[in-house]
This record gives sequence, C-alpha cells and structure tokens, in this order.
Amino acid sequence: IIPEGNHFIAVAVYCIGMALFTMIMGNGFAAFAVITVGIGYPFLIAQGANPVVVGALGLTAGYCGTLMTPMAANFNIMPAALLETKSKYAIIISQLPVALIMLAVHIVLMYVLAF
Repeated sequence: IIPEGNHFIAVAVYCIGMALFTMIMGNGFAAFAVITVGIGYPFLIAQGANPVVVGALGLTAGYCGTLMTPMAANFNIMPAALLETKSKYAIIISQLPVALIMLAVHIVLMYVLAF
C-alpha cells in the first residue's frame, strides 16, 4: 500500500493512522505505541526520519483524533453537558474543522522537518 521510498505517503499514513486509532481508543498514548511500532518505525525512522520529530509530531497528530471522537468523554461529552447544549456532539462538531486543519499541518510539518 505504501510505495517504497515515498516519504510523503508514509508520513500521511502514519499521522492519519494515529488520529484514527486515537479515535478508536479514545487516548493518544495507547495509539502512539501501537502505530509507532507498526508504521512509524519501519516506514519512517528506518527510512531515515528524525525519531524526535516523528515522536513529537506523531503523538500530537494522535490528539487531533481526540478532538473528533466522543470516546474522550472528559474533553468532548462532559463540556457539552456542563454547557447544556442541545446536542451532546456540539463540542465535537465545532472542533472538527480545527482538528482536520491541524492534522494536515502535522503531516506537512513532519514531512518537512523529519526528512
């Protein structure tokens, strides 16, 4: 799926995978270990990427997924209950554009800074 030597696609798959797995797990720390070992090391670090940049931007790319899921109840569902919004997903809907923009920024930053 990831063409050999194509660093941009590898970075995109890593960052998007971090966000998606964080959405499933509800926690960026759990996703970080799994996705970094499975995608980050073989496709980025072993290909010459700076591990410090991959680690720092990888973890924060995972938190873009936290902004898009109700699994992180303390960040997304609880404020909606406290603010007494009509929809319990109002916080997530308002965070979605920011999360997608930040995920794109993470992909570009990792590609530029890691290689």
